[in-house]
Amino acid sequence: MAVIGSIIKGLIHAKDAVTAEPDAVDAQEKVLRELLEKAKDTAFGKHYGFVEILKSENIRREFAEKIPFFDYNKINEEWWSKMHEGKENVTWPGKPPYFALSSGTTGKSSKRIPVTDDMVETIRQTGIKQVASLANYELPSDFFTKEIMMLGSSTDLNKVRDHEEGEISGISASNIPFWFRNFYKPGVEISQIEDWDERVLEIAKEAKNWDIGAMSGIPSWTELMIKKILEYHGAKTIHEIWPNLLVYTTGGVAFEPYEKAFEKLVSKPLIIIDTYLASEGFMAFQSRPETNSMKLVVDNGIYFEFVPFKPEYIEEDGSIKENAPVVKLEEVEPEKDYVLLISTVSGAWRYLIGDTIKFTDVQRREIRITGRTKFFLNVVGSQLSVNKMNDAVKELEQKFNITIPEFTVAAVKNWDEEYIHKWYLGVEAGDANEKELAAALDEALKSANKNYGVARSKALKGVEVVKVSPKVFTEWSAANKKKGGQVKMEKVMNEEKFAEWEKFVNSINNKQ
Repeated sequence: MAVIGSIIKGLIHAKDAVTAEPDAVDAQEKVLRELLEKAKDTAFGKHYGFVEILKSENIRREFAEKIPFFDYNKINEEWWSKMHEGKENVTWPGKPPYFALSSGTTGKSSKRIPVTDDMVETIRQTGIKQVASLANYELPSDFFTKEIMMLGSSTDLNKVRDHEEGEISGISASNIPFWFRNFYKPGVEISQIEDWDERVLEIAKEAKNWDIGAMSGIPSWTELMIKKILEYHGAKTIHEIWPNLLVYTTGGVAFEPYEKAFEKLVSKPLIIIDTYLASEGFMAFQSRPETNSMKLVVDNGIYFEFVPFKPEYIEEDGSIKENAPVVKLEEVEPEKDYVLLISTVSGAWRYLIGDTIKFTDVQRREIRITGRTKFFLNVVGSQLSVNKMNDAVKELEQKFNITIPEFTVAAVKNWDEEYIHKWYLGVEAGDANEKELAAALDEALKSANKNYGVARSKALKGVEVVKVSPKVFTEWSAANKKKGGQVKMEKVMNEEKFAEWEKFVNSINNKQ
């Protein structure tokens, strides 16, 4: 097996050596041209004159001028809903064989996002690119003979008339190539189990029979899986079960809030590789160990545009105002937050995916996800993005020697009808009291964000912290959506949702 590992490693290094980096701007124009050419005879393409755009001397500018912004509600109401009525050639040729269900972080009702055969292929191709980038990591040859634990949603997709529905991780796993199936765990049978707790229990039962070298999944659910495995086998760290585990591929949310929690579950450091695979496509991956940023994939079926993430361009519901300026790839600046717009081989057009990103290295096209447009807390001018919140919470972990894998916050009115920020922190252990945590959190945010400091001197009258068990966040997700898969906790809530959250927390406390 070691010989096989050496051969695979050699092939990866050879591929990496001969693969030239594309010119990003040229690659993006080529992608856009191919998208327009393929979709020109669809109902969407005819409505917006793709043929005329393709004749333009500057198709990127013409495209931006002719096509409006779309969020999910707008494109679904005007276009994608027609596919559910049986119509074809709506925003992409033919009919999509899959729809990705994505409740995301915003509620119980699932979005249904088309996933075409072209998109399945681009996800596969980007996956190959990511595997090839492992040449940049110092990995032993026998690593490439180990098994891979892919903790996603169920691969038992729902058949609905002429298509199948499921989360994107389940769709991707159901399309893995035959040659990869010997490496893939938990395997087809266990992956088809719909119930999260039942699936994780089966994983725990079988864990000692597998030689896992890498695992992937959203951090919160991966942490719970590991804890179940340790509990079932009476082990202290996952390396007692999987001694050859070296790599953890994460995605969906920032890994930093979960870093301390993961340190307690391992006996040796893991190589953390970040990815950006959403229901709408595989957009970026970490390609080198010197950074935790991800390389944007500019030559594989997704065209990118960027809107400066400023309050004057964002509606209260997180959508983009019609007059918002758009920045092309060659115009972005480092360390500035942008709202991401994508056009894809699944028939999404100038689509607001809901994420905000920043470029950490413009030349390398490396990005970090900084938050969600709906997770922007600006009720009284505080202008807090999720990355600022994550940084502040990490400071609390270091200052008080505690672990805070989950949190949520809202701007609410106190007894005097004045706004405060009320935080619920999922604290695993530690003696810090809530007033100390509130004061430290307040100071950290003042230091990191000038606008927050101004708000605190005016309309924002205080900060309150409530400590709860991290398990409460998992139970909330289970009660409102479901466990596992791609479900993520909402970091910022409006007052109405926050009232539901507090009622839920109180019900949990009353049971204890």
